[in-house]
Amino acid sequence: MLRPMGIYIFSLILASLLTLPFALRAICPYLWMDILYFWDLLRILVKFVSRRRRRPLFFVLDRFFEQTAAFPHKPFVVFGHESYSFAEADKRSNKVANALLARPEFKAGDTAALFMGNHPAFLFTWLGLAKCGSPVALLNHNIRSKSLLHCLGCCRPKVLIAASELKEAVEDILPSLREQGVTVLLMTQQCDTPGIESFADKVDEASDAPLPRSLRSHITTESPAVYIYTSGTTGLPKAAMVNQNRLLTALTVLCSNGVSSSDVIYLNLPLYHTAGFFIGFIGSIETGSTIILKRKFSASQFWDDCRKYNVTVIQYIGEVMRYLCSTPKRENDKDHKVRLAIGNGVRADIWREFLSRFGNIQVREFYASTEGNVGFLNYVGKIGAIGRVNFLHWKLFPYTLVKYDTERDEPVRDSNGLCVEAPKGETGLLVSKITHIAPFVGYAQNEEQTEKKRLRDVLKKGDLYFNSGDLMRIDKDNFIYFQDRVGDTFRWKGENVATTEVSDILTISDCLDEANVYGVKVPGHEGRIGMAAVTVKDGSHFDRSKTYSHVVNYLPSYARPRFIRIQKAVEVTGTFKQKKVKLVEEGFDPGCVQDPLYFLDDNEKQYIPLTPQVYFSIISGEIKL
Repeated sequence: MLRPMGIYIFSLILASLLTLPFALRAICPYLWMDILYFWDLLRILVKFVSRRRRRPLFFVLDRFFEQTAAFPHKPFVVFGHESYSFAEADKRSNKVANALLARPEFKAGDTAALFMGNHPAFLFTWLGLAKCGSPVALLNHNIRSKSLLHCLGCCRPKVLIAASELKEAVEDILPSLREQGVTVLLMTQQCDTPGIESFADKVDEASDAPLPRSLRSHITTESPAVYIYTSGTTGLPKAAMVNQNRLLTALTVLCSNGVSSSDVIYLNLPLYHTAGFFIGFIGSIETGSTIILKRKFSASQFWDDCRKYNVTVIQYIGEVMRYLCSTPKRENDKDHKVRLAIGNGVRADIWREFLSRFGNIQVREFYASTEGNVGFLNYVGKIGAIGRVNFLHWKLFPYTLVKYDTERDEPVRDSNGLCVEAPKGETGLLVSKITHIAPFVGYAQNEEQTEKKRLRDVLKKGDLYFNSGDLMRIDKDNFIYFQDRVGDTFRWKGENVATTEVSDILTISDCLDEANVYGVKVPGHEGRIGMAAVTVKDGSHFDRSKTYSHVVNYLPSYARPRFIRIQKAVEVTGTFKQKKVKLVEEGFDPGCVQDPLYFLDDNEKQYIPLTPQVYFSIISGEIKL
């Protein structure tokens, strides 16, 4: 009697064990992926802590030295027909450092500004400056005049190193640079402009001998490593200070996505941008992978390049995916070795279309900001989500979503003055607790804007959180979705646009008096495109050709208002803030807007009347934006 009963119990236990995985999968479908993510997070944490404990202190540059020793002859960066191994990059950066240190006005530790597009010289120059122990400001090569001077003023560099093609932009601000005592070096063999010196020739002639570690003895984990500029509500870019500790943290990004030394990474995002610099460049130093560097993104060349160079990992922003999906279909669309795409900002419909057309590529969508203290990774691959809530991540980086009043442009607070948490499923403002593990360093030379990003008395009196400025939603399965941005910044073509900066540019034109700039949605496009509600100066008329020329001369393409709405007066609130909500809702439909509307036409080189015909051509996609 006992024997059959024992067999029955054993069979029951065996059946339970066999069905347990299926039961768990039905109840907790993402449990295994959550466990793997926990393991990744712990592994990264252990590696980070062990590096922090090393003596002498361990920094990104030291990881580059390790990779150079391990793979001296392996290609580090490929640029067109040029290829540079780790050892060659090491020697070239030594030349940059030695050429700089030979100058009497420059010493180790001095801040430098880098004004270059995507080119191997950018990488070598940054590495050379790192060997000198110098913080580096990464300037957007699209900015000019007032904005450029402002960015330089934020970091107060001793030297500005610029690409040869940016000579005119430097000449435009040269008098101010000379007043400030900034040495200007141009990456060219010779320069005949007084006040600007050639530098490429000096680098070629310099020694490639290694630099002594003593040059970097002053550096601590809190020392500034790079300044990366981010747009904000001030109207001018803000310099987010990235210290050595944060840069060390950035080393793990590609490693956590399963990238290894055998991978080839296609880098066509700008190196002055967080994604291009952190993930493409710094991430490749961590993994020892090869960088295929491009000057800029080209949808027509993208997949041919991937096939030519055997690319396995690509980077994207939302618009990159859409541009690729908009190219004419080809029979060899799935003929490539790309296995992984890392980035942020892709819409769910574009995500699906991308996978359907280009094959089984693992898409790793993430969320992070240059100066922020929290990030998310969609390790599950749930289409449309930026990440997933899990306990360990929340314990390390406490965050929450709070209700936000978009009209008053501030969080909703209760009778006790505390923020009100947004229920699951509802949109709320992402705020993350500022702690020792998750610090917020702030912006260089801008305490006012730094303080604006600090949110106090959030869940209890006296606590301190970082205000991300981003609206999120968490669904019932704990996936996080990006909803929108708040305040005066909108995003177009992967770039943040500060509305006040654009307003300032518009109002120094000959005919415009006031300008209220905002972003509007366009069907089929990611982000918001620029639009301005403006008033015309008394006694003047809206000069369509001159305004076009003014906008093109002063603003990069992504920041130019493509639509202009002429008003008799700009509406303001009781506290004299420009009203935007209604304008955003009305958009640029001439059937709904009674005011005169104009569209920036690059073919006509002027603002043309926005007729119903032009409107429908834009909506249908016939007119490309």
